[in-house]
Amino acid sequence: MTNAAAYTGDGRPRARGLGIPLLGQPGPLNAITDVPGVEVGVTTLIAGAGDLVVGSGPVRTGVTAILPRGRAGVGQPCAAGWFSLNGNGEMTGTTWIEESGAFNLPVLLSNTHAVGACHTGAIAWVNRVHPGLARQWLLPICAETWDGYLNDINGGHVRPEHAEAALDTATGGAVPEGSVGGGTGMNCYEFKGGNGTASRRVQYGRHTFTVGAFVQANFGARHELTVAGRHVGPPLAADNPLAGDWFADDLNRPPPGAGSVIAVIATDAPLLPGQCKALARRVPLGLARTGTTGSHFSGDIFLAFSTAEAPDLASRFPIGAVGDDEFGQLRFVPWGRMDDFYAAVVHSVEEAVLNALVVNTDMVGRDGHRSPALPHDQLRALL
Repeated sequence: MTNAAAYTGDGRPRARGLGIPLLGQPGPLNAITDVPGVEVGVTTLIAGAGDLVVGSGPVRTGVTAILPRGRAGVGQPCAAGWFSLNGNGEMTGTTWIEESGAFNLPVLLSNTHAVGACHTGAIAWVNRVHPGLARQWLLPICAETWDGYLNDINGGHVRPEHAEAALDTATGGAVPEGSVGGGTGMNCYEFKGGNGTASRRVQYGRHTFTVGAFVQANFGARHELTVAGRHVGPPLAADNPLAGDWFADDLNRPPPGAGSVIAVIATDAPLLPGQCKALARRVPLGLARTGTTGSHFSGDIFLAFSTAEAPDLASRFPIGAVGDDEFGQLRFVPWGRMDDFYAAVVHSVEEAVLNALVVNTDMVGRDGHRSPALPHDQLRALL
């Protein structure tokens, strides 16, 4: 039987499969879906080759959908918090999370110019799957990173039905990594990037909780790349077509390190909204372990949520006479016992980024732009 923590279902190595030493104890899938109830689905769009023709392609993009409580749990609130390391990006729904400390709808990830299509698709999907819920206001979370190096990003290729398809295929179990879904056209440390995930178990008294991370990795300059504490970027600098002057006709050509990263953190530990925000604020520590210093041109935005039951975080219209005494309740881990959860976020984010790099192959996109895969043999030798 394949070790799911170290290998994909078709036998390709993940970071652990290359022998990269990593801290912490992963869950059985080493994925965000180790958190009970979390489901992930993808729609991948790959078509065409050659010169860019806006509206025709080449197409290297897609959509990733995350359902915090699965299909059946849409509409049930999750305690949540978010954090932006650098705001050169977009994540919808965050003002409501800031206000109420919760959200109850899907999370969709795609390219920068597909946020609107994903938002429309998520609302259409809720209308179809949960029509009663759709009679209320709907604030799905849609986030993005830029895939314009490989993809016809202005061509409108991601449509609402692609977001719906990703939601329809969402399931538990192993999570597709690498160049799939919203991560299809992304680059990381000027290698081929995309989707990555990992998890950590946290012992808490008699309980075992899980922290899972999912990243859409599209950030970092080659010279920064660090793996398991080793600064490996400079020795791997030779094959780097992304360092060329591929925006020579654009005075605003983004420098190495641009592109963005979205991270989604899930846990089944009962947490307050402020504690979820504290988890989101630890994501940059995990990213930093892979070398990044946080480019101004990289939108780095992070969401964390708890799937523990929290019905009183729901925003309901008041029922009963004015002046009735009615109070909500919320069970949570004491603040003084959060450190192990912080460590789990840092370690799972680090591994999720490495998985996005390792589970990948070369990709050629628009105008012949090539993104090389991280070379496994060279990395092993350096480590």
